[in-house]
Amino acid sequence: MVAVVAGALLVAGFGSLLLIRAQTRRQTVADLRKQAQGIAQLVDELPVRNSTAAAARQRRILTQVLKLTDQKVVRYSPTGEPLDALPKGVSASDLDIAKLQRGQTVSGVNGGLAFAAAPGTTTRGVPFALVLTRSVRTGGGAAVWLLLASGGALVVAVVVAANLGRRLTKPIRDAEEATRRIAAGDLSARLPTSTSDDELAALTRSINAMAESLERSKGLERQFLLSVSHDLRTPLTSIRGYAEALAERKATPGQAASVILSEARRLERLVGDLLELAKLDARRFSLDVRATDVSEVVTDTAEGFRPAAESAGLELSVDAPAAAGIVATTDPDRLAQVVANLVENALDFARSRITVGAARRDAAVELWVDDDGPGIAPEDVGHVFDRFYTVARTAQRHVASGLGLAIVHELVDAMGGSVHAESKTGGGARLVVTLPADAEVAAA
Repeated sequence: MVAVVAGALLVAGFGSLLLIRAQTRRQTVADLRKQAQGIAQLVDELPVRNSTAAAARQRRILTQVLKLTDQKVVRYSPTGEPLDALPKGVSASDLDIAKLQRGQTVSGVNGGLAFAAAPGTTTRGVPFALVLTRSVRTGGGAAVWLLLASGGALVVAVVVAANLGRRLTKPIRDAEEATRRIAAGDLSARLPTSTSDDELAALTRSINAMAESLERSKGLERQFLLSVSHDLRTPLTSIRGYAEALAERKATPGQAASVILSEARRLERLVGDLLELAKLDARRFSLDVRATDVSEVVTDTAEGFRPAAESAGLELSVDAPAAAGIVATTDPDRLAQVVANLVENALDFARSRITVGAARRDAAVELWVDDDGPGIAPEDVGHVFDRFYTVARTAQRHVASGLGLAIVHELVDAMGGSVHAESKTGGGARLVVTLPADAEVAAA
């Protein structure tokens, strides 16, 4: 900033001095022309020998009054040759005798000396030129004042630049410090926010949002690891316990085998869900997207869970009429996986009833799973499908790995749909999947 101000002052200063000097030259020459023309009209005749002293006094007076450097009456011959000495700094070539003979005034500048020559004729008919010279002021005084003003402006620029620089760079330094702390693992680092809409405020908000997201993801990851560790430890403990009981012959082989098989399947399901999430995250899976009868997929998949629902004492109802023409552009196998995960989640929380349904909604197809469980807290509604997220509602039973909803979100997103959760007023939750309807069926 100081360099810019200094450069601007330098350009403006030199430009101003040049303009002042040019204007001074023009003004001086114009003044001399007027004065030379006026004085030349007053000259009656050349000074005679006995009036030399008087003529000298007259020249001194004129020189002092008009601030002249010199004044001369220069006679010239008809051929244009000067007959008298010229003022110092003015040469014969400067006087355009041809113009003088035509009655024109000649003027100009030689270095720092301005001159003007006005023509005239004595009473004896001798042509002459009254030549006036004056030193041109180069604006030295203005240059001094300009230098002083420039120095003052530079001092002000330094003070303002230092203050403004600190104010501008402080948020950047704070941001650098905060990002360094975040990179070192301190996810609680935050920057002070402001209500302004400039770029620095936007940067501050972005860094704070990033830190909050990282902190939340770290917490969810920790919570997820604890949950998975617990889900792994429980079946492993059962398997180990019954294996030891078999070794010590404290349990019958049939009883131990039944428990070990059940817990092994539970472990297999958990590991399978983890692998499924890894594949979905890396997009290492294929989709066979085509026109799919959603009613058929929803009905067949939901009916497969009827024995599990009856075993848990739950009523399972399906509301997906086959005659409604509920056709979506999707992958039927992946859609069945989505429905299965949603029903498994409902089995976790439902108290007495689960409802699975599907219907057309304009240019889209919706399918949903309702349960009459404890519902979803308002702060959890927008996060139930997030990776590693665990809602704060008590499960009635545990039949799944707890990763099903994250898999649902990834699959639905890959098929071009959307999924969201709703907490019902009378209790319970509704999980809704929206898919694009088949174009031909929608047009019909």
